[in-house]
Amino acid sequence: MILINLLPHREVARKKRKDVFNLSLGASALAGGLIAGVIYLWLQGQISAQQDQNMILQKEIRVLEGQIKEIAGLEGEIAALRARQQAVEDLQSDRNLPVHLLSELVKQLPDGVYVTSMKQENQLVSLQGVAQSNERVSELLRNLANNTHWFTKPELVEIVAGNITLGTREQRRISNFTIRVRLVRASEAQKALPAAVAASVPAVAASTPAGK
Repeated sequence: MILINLLPHREVARKKRKDVFNLSLGASALAGGLIAGVIYLWLQGQISAQQDQNMILQKEIRVLEGQIKEIAGLEGEIAALRARQQAVEDLQSDRNLPVHLLSELVKQLPDGVYVTSMKQENQLVSLQGVAQSNERVSELLRNLANNTHWFTKPELVEIVAGNITLGTREQRRISNFTIRVRLVRASEAQKALPAAVAASVPAVAASTPAGK
């Protein structure tokens, strides 16, 4: 006997497959939504934590900026105190500068050179005088430049030839000069003195004959 199935089995199978597909699609969408939600919440947590850290860092930065300003103010006050202290020390050490000026000037004047006037303005000293010749003026400039630590940077302002009358008829040619030189402060001179002594020791040793 031949049995014939007259039921729409293809439509039933197709509907079953469609229902399974829709169910799988819905489950996948739900799982994707859950995963996306978890990732979103995690990212939001990370962003919130980073924002909290940024706020803490900004607060610490503001504190450090305030401390830096305080330190800068303290450094300015320290620099001002040091400047005032240096000024007081310079005033104390400069009290004897006129003595050093006169004593050193007498030591460095060559024979045949006479100072007629002297003017001091701060550390700058102007000398006017008379010399027997231009060579005497050059010798004075060399002495002021090399033989003393109390004077520095001598400069010849002018030199003018002139005549001087000796006795009743005799006349002699002279050189009228003006020199500017810087007077070294006592504190600077004390620093320069050891260096000058150290430099002079090898020169003395070199000039001493062997065997003596």
